[in-house]
Amino acid sequence: MENLFETIVNGLYDKGWYIAEDFISDEFRKELLHEQQEILLHGQFRHAGIGKGDAFRIQPEIRSDKVFWLDPLNLTKLQEVYWDKIETLRREINQRCFLGLRSFEAHFSMYPPGSFYLRHLDQFQNVKYRVVTVILYLNDSWSNEDGGALRMYLPSEGGNEEIMDVYPEGGKLVVFMSGEIPHEVLTTNKTRISITGWIRDIEY
Repeated sequence: MENLFETIVNGLYDKGWYIAEDFISDEFRKELLHEQQEILLHGQFRHAGIGKGDAFRIQPEIRSDKVFWLDPLNLTKLQEVYWDKIETLRREINQRCFLGLRSFEAHFSMYPPGSFYLRHLDQFQNVKYRVVTVILYLNDSWSNEDGGALRMYLPSEGGNEEIMDVYPEGGKLVVFMSGEIPHEVLTTNKTRISITGWIRDIEY
């Protein structure tokens, strides 16, 4: 019987995405959420922007979330546990898909009520090294009325797209190919928390 990591990787290989409903325990989710709230309380979150380097711009008409980047050289104990899980996933993906993945980057992401992120790809000209997107939701509870779905535009036959809305229930992991699946975050009606990251084909 294949383990959860193998199931995720096989989904990624077969269709370019996979959703694991209970990737982490609820106890661990609560611990990560508490850590995020402590960082937010200390004013360390910043407005997210568009682009990298000199092209970086804060454009709230495109995205209105706030982020706190995790430092792979200075992780907390909880962050190390999550990093180790993604390291296992990275090795499994390389073994199955031969993508040459070498590192992981991630940030806590917080969408206040009323915020959103318009349709985009995670892999673009300045960040071609982002190969696999990995999103872990930390929210205590969520209903469809809360909004904030991840809307994925999945390639289908004849060049058409299939729209799939994924609601950010706590503990859920969403994995997809960064350069292949356009997506957006629909307007959220309450605070929406995740760890959003990318497995990359470059070193730190």
